[in-house]
Amino acid sequence: MPSLDPSRDVVALTADLVDIASESFDEQAIADAVEAVLRAAPHLDVVRDGHTLVARTDLGRAERVVVAGHLDTVPVNGNFPSRLEDGVLWGLGSCDMKGGVAVALRLAAHLSEPSRDVTYVFYEAEEVAAVHNGLGRLARERPELLAGDFAILMEPSDGGIEAGCQGTMRFDVVTRGERSHSARSWMGSNAIHAAHQVLARLNAYEPRRVDIDGLEYREGLNAVLVNGGVAGNVIPDECRVTVNYRFAPDRDEAAALAHVREVFDGFELEVTDSSPGALPGLSRPAVQDFVAAVGGEVKPKFGWTDVSQFTRLGVPAVNYGPGDPLFAHKADEHVPVEQLRQVEERMNRWLGA
Repeated sequence: MPSLDPSRDVVALTADLVDIASESFDEQAIADAVEAVLRAAPHLDVVRDGHTLVARTDLGRAERVVVAGHLDTVPVNGNFPSRLEDGVLWGLGSCDMKGGVAVALRLAAHLSEPSRDVTYVFYEAEEVAAVHNGLGRLARERPELLAGDFAILMEPSDGGIEAGCQGTMRFDVVTRGERSHSARSWMGSNAIHAAHQVLARLNAYEPRRVDIDGLEYREGLNAVLVNGGVAGNVIPDECRVTVNYRFAPDRDEAAALAHVREVFDGFELEVTDSSPGALPGLSRPAVQDFVAAVGGEVKPKFGWTDVSQFTRLGVPAVNYGPGDPLFAHKADEHVPVEQLRQVEERMNRWLGA
């Protein structure tokens, strides 16, 4: 069985984590190795739920911070095991997000007297359908384990803070017609032709730009798929335009749905997927202290991450971790060594102050 040594520096520990295969649904080996490290730390109370681990300090501090990262990766793509070359660590999961996990694991193992109580969460199945997500399962079934004043999701953010996240909704706008032989098209009604009205509304749509805590979140409403047709000689009786709405976190899912129903008034809509956004919470004292300690420009998160799970629980959250997210899931996935060390140093300075 693989094992991990938290006394190794953050670069070596990241490589060790990368070298434990942990594709989604195959996280037992890495979860076992992480659990052994956590249970060896006498200052931590450890709970295991499936292949998701929660380790908590209980020092009676005035604030509690949650530090979270997922253990799984997407499938291998010629990038396993790790390799270290010229100040860059390459390999599956190095960026998304075993570099962040290594930082969190070293903090958990060595920081026995943090300035704030800390809950560390290492969870399974982030890279697959949300129903399997270990953090989401805790949020639904054991939310008390995720309670805190502030949360840091150690997703790759290129070593800077990305606050909150957009919400996302996918839905089909359905147009209907009547089938007929294409040689006698006047006997039917073409549902694909009717979809031009949907596309016209999308082309005319002007997305919002919303300022929240001094950050500008840009929305988007875009067709991502068109599906229709029966055969090469049949007038189609149904067409579906799949639309993805990325909405600012000042709107909840109900408000987002009300907005798209207004945009597509008169059309049939079928929602296929929906997740709320996450407010940045930059006015919270713990968040302000973290921003001051880390430094640099705080940016809004364009896209959805698991910080949304914390917002549902009333916990403000940010994304902060090593690695450029543009390289996540790519064959050339990598993380700069200097960024690993910088993120660890700043987290240590903030939590150890």
